[in-house]
Amino acid sequence: MDKIPNLRHLVAFVAVVKHGSISKASESIFLSQPAITQALAKIEKELKASLFERKTDGMNLTPEGELFSFRIERALEMLNQAIKKNYRLDKTSGSPGSPSLFAVTTTQLRALVAVSEAQNYSAAGRNIGVSQSSLYRACKDLEEYMGTVLFEKTSLGVSPSKAAQSLSRAIKLAFNEINQGIAEIDANNNISSGSIIVGSLPLARTCILPNAINEFTEIRPDFNVSVLDGLYEDLLEHLRRGELDVIVGALRFPMPSYDVHQETLFFTSNVILARKGHPLGQLKKPVTLDDLCRYGWVVSRKNTPGRTMFEQLFTTKEHVLPQQIIEASSQMLVREIVVGSDKLTMLPKHQVHRELSDGAFEIIPYDTEQQKRAIGITIRKSWRGTTAQEAFIDTIRKIGLSLIKL
Repeated sequence: MDKIPNLRHLVAFVAVVKHGSISKASESIFLSQPAITQALAKIEKELKASLFERKTDGMNLTPEGELFSFRIERALEMLNQAIKKNYRLDKTSGSPGSPSLFAVTTTQLRALVAVSEAQNYSAAGRNIGVSQSSLYRACKDLEEYMGTVLFEKTSLGVSPSKAAQSLSRAIKLAFNEINQGIAEIDANNNISSGSIIVGSLPLARTCILPNAINEFTEIRPDFNVSVLDGLYEDLLEHLRRGELDVIVGALRFPMPSYDVHQETLFFTSNVILARKGHPLGQLKKPVTLDDLCRYGWVVSRKNTPGRTMFEQLFTTKEHVLPQQIIEASSQMLVREIVVGSDKLTMLPKHQVHRELSDGAFEIIPYDTEQQKRAIGITIRKSWRGTTAQEAFIDTIRKIGLSLIKL
């Protein structure tokens, strides 16, 4: 968020793009021509790029300007929509008339996000290196302009209102868009190869992301990949707020949110797993549900697809569940518990290919073919990756499709 240019400068930039000249832009946003000229010069200096070709008949975008304009127009539209949606919710206060981005500053938007996240002015100030008083003043100025309560006092600090939460999410998405525009220009100037933030679910950690990261960074060694592990619900919220670019792993059905898109790469079947030499692997007769119930199980927490499938293994045949159930989400912990005991677990086959190949696990022969899970990628519907980000996701697609054969 630190690289975000002055918001008013960006508004001036888009006005020049729209009208093709500084004089017409000046009339449309009521800002003097020298001020617009200065704003454009500052943006170009910060980006180390020329965004316009200055001609006698007007100003045309350079190729770099086209890249930047696409991102900035999208970002400002996100901010405009959010400000309009939350403007003067309290009809008795706020500035009269239509809301304008020109009345809002980058400092105010940064302050709103920081306080919304920290829910405490002093902590928020430390997080972004701004004094508590400056942060408080910026939030109050924005609140006064918006005519909307943004924060309410609590015993522990402050709580963001629904308006503040809505604005904060839009600001993060918009700032993410602006940063992508900056990244594309940096890549164009060979300053940086770009970056991506990936949310990783269990299966992706073992058989998709390691191969994709190794393959892609071999070609683009300067490309920065950040991977965030976590629970699906947490990763989804990070994605929707613009804090992640993509989630890789098991998909959810029905669609978890109206504003995300899922793409299936392959399907994987669950298998029942035990340590090598487990008694159930030595049976001379077919394994039954009664046999499976005699042992403890290590399974994922409730209300997850894995847990639902485990329970359906028994309930679809009107059988009671095993008595001893241990909940664990860490595959390393699951592995160590299963390898060190007679307990069982059920996981997607692709997720444990290494444990199977090195002999740590063996598959207990019981039909689980009907329990297939869709594995793929989840992105925001509105997300448009940079060239480098799209290339990385194409690598994930290629790795994922290659796993169909396993």
